[in-house]
Amino acid sequence: MNVMRDAAIPNTPLSPYYTEDHEAFRDTLRRFVDKEVMPHAAAWDEAEEFPRELYKKAAEIGAIGFGYPEDLGGVPADLFYTVILNEEFARPGVGGILASLFSHSIGTPPIVALGSDELKRRVVPEILGGEKISALAITEPSGGSDVANLKTRAVRDGDDYVLNGSKTFITSGMRADYYTVAVRTGGEGIGGISLILVERDRPGFSRTILDKMGWWCSDTATLYFDDCRVPAANLLGAENEGFRGIMLNFNSERFGIAAMAHGLAQVCLDEATSYAHVRQTFGQPLIKHQAIRHKLIDMATKVNALKATMEALAWRLEQGESPVAEICMLKNQSTETLQFCASEGVQVLGGAGYLRGAKVERIYRETKVLAIGGGAEEIMKDLASRQLGW
Repeated sequence: MNVMRDAAIPNTPLSPYYTEDHEAFRDTLRRFVDKEVMPHAAAWDEAEEFPRELYKKAAEIGAIGFGYPEDLGGVPADLFYTVILNEEFARPGVGGILASLFSHSIGTPPIVALGSDELKRRVVPEILGGEKISALAITEPSGGSDVANLKTRAVRDGDDYVLNGSKTFITSGMRADYYTVAVRTGGEGIGGISLILVERDRPGFSRTILDKMGWWCSDTATLYFDDCRVPAANLLGAENEGFRGIMLNFNSERFGIAAMAHGLAQVCLDEATSYAHVRQTFGQPLIKHQAIRHKLIDMATKVNALKATMEALAWRLEQGESPVAEICMLKNQSTETLQFCASEGVQVLGGAGYLRGAKVERIYRETKVLAIGGGAEEIMKDLASRQLGW
């Protein structure tokens, strides 16, 4: 039973932001998730992997290529498709599937925006077709959000760049075929940073897997570059001008994280509400106790407020605005909402919420990664305040 889907707060948006095309996309995704993901998601997470064929299957229904140029194999789409995708793929309650299946959403945009026509036509259609996997490599062992001080270096040598250094906490770090890597090609600070595409089979490039608290089926790795030679033609954009590309990519990544957090928070609310209707305590359903109803209402209030803020910001972004402060605040609002809903969801389920197999248990373990990835909460607050001139 899924009481919440039939309750007073429906999942289908009652909003002017969504068209018939949006809802058709939702229907396609829902059928796909119900058939291809939902029956296997928990087992995949326990096995710490999911089938590579899932990329191809997702691409066939347009879930990989939406939002990208048609001439590269994509389908133009607005940010409301991103919201819908995260809502539907969140329903199995396995964040690791979302993270790795769509790691191209952070690895590929710099290729599309900055890469040469030859490079784009060589690699992007394979990624959007689900044949190849894309990852983004920014964070280093010495620092994450402090991008201006990254240390991995690329030195020009004839027709190649020679890379030395390492990256860590890289989503799809083991299984990816293409890595969009931030490197230092110039002096210190933001003016010496470039972006370069590295193929997985380059000599001098190796990877080791990392064990994590959550997102078990999403492979996360440390990358090592030891005199790794990459063609100069793989440079994305102009040398020493990669920082702007990184920052633009962060804005879309942070919006995507907010959409994921919202989707997972909704799952926590759904599971807690369903459980409260069927669990009997003191001779009546759990939902009959005022304390439980108040918990659910607190969860619903935060989830609905997050959705409203996210949709309003998506509309502004679609109008061409670049409200960086609001994006930072949205990311923090989303992860705080998710942490609240996951905690309260476990509390409503009680002992059942502490057992492996409950969606709220899995999501509870996964909340922190979203509060850290894409810019930690503390960094988001500082960046937002500076954007506002405070």
